[in-house]
Amino acid sequence: MEKTPKNTPPKQSTSSPKGKKLLDQYRDHIRIKQYSPRTEKTYIHWVREYILFHNKRHPKEMGIPEVNQFITHLVVNRKASASTQNQAVSAILFLYRYVLNIQLQGDILEFIRPKKGKRIPTVLSKQEAKAIISKMTGPYKLMVQVMYGGGLRLMECLRLRVKDIDFENHRILVYDGKGGDDRVTMLPDSIIQPLKEQIQYVKALHQKDLNDGYGAVSMPYALDKKFPTASKELIWQYIFPASTLYTDPTTGHTSRHHIHETALQRSIRDAANAIKLQKRVTPHTFRHSFATHLLQAGYDIRTVQELLGHKDVKTTMIYTHVLNRGASAVRSPLDDTTP
Repeated sequence: MEKTPKNTPPKQSTSSPKGKKLLDQYRDHIRIKQYSPRTEKTYIHWVREYILFHNKRHPKEMGIPEVNQFITHLVVNRKASASTQNQAVSAILFLYRYVLNIQLQGDILEFIRPKKGKRIPTVLSKQEAKAIISKMTGPYKLMVQVMYGGGLRLMECLRLRVKDIDFENHRILVYDGKGGDDRVTMLPDSIIQPLKEQIQYVKALHQKDLNDGYGAVSMPYALDKKFPTASKELIWQYIFPASTLYTDPTTGHTSRHHIHETALQRSIRDAANAIKLQKRVTPHTFRHSFATHLLQAGYDIRTVQELLGHKDVKTTMIYTHVLNRGASAVRSPLDDTTP
């Protein structure tokens, strides 16, 4: 029986819809897997780059050597980080596995999978966090309070809808977080009233959109097909809506999306500069600070893990490295005054 060469993809029939381009097929498979729009955009970018790098050769004609050449190009010529390399590898493997039905074989795949180095996160003190928040106004201030008060990621905060706030039980429900998981985190007492006022603003804005013939919002997992009228209900509206309407170029539907992440990032950067803070502060810094301050207050690391939505407690353990006093309360010899 003739064996397939180790670094050459086996020839297999690829059932593709007649007349449909490769990237369109790729996009269809990503949506079947219910990946986020952001992941879809990133994956398509890297597959396009891979094909262009090899002078528009069809991926069926290529295999592990060509994948390795492309990743090497990213490392050597474009100085890509480990996370960027991993994104590119994942996107290309998705293409072969799900679109072309080709299983790449060979040890070299393990070689091109780079490992991320350990990074200590930037953490604010409680005073620094509150000082930054005090310099912010409007919805941006409230968004930072939600992230710092509940440990939300940037996009988890932006994608919050009216239905996700449980005032009675003091909970924030985070749906479809990183990894597709749902979780529950705390709703700080201090922002209950501001959130209620924000929802009243959303209600008024939504009513105006309805009066103008709009009022629909994008729905997750095509729920608008299952519940055709749900997209115009108040409970599905974003808590932090954009100031202008948005027309989807693919569907032609006009709706109101959430505030763009760059606006919040810019607001945080301006506030940090206003207090002359000598740290690089991003929205994620407030999530890091949330976790660290809970551990400093003596809360169990498993509880913090659950609130953050980490699958592995090892991910949460990174915050023990930035505590003022670790679990063993190690004291520097320079501070030891014992003779």
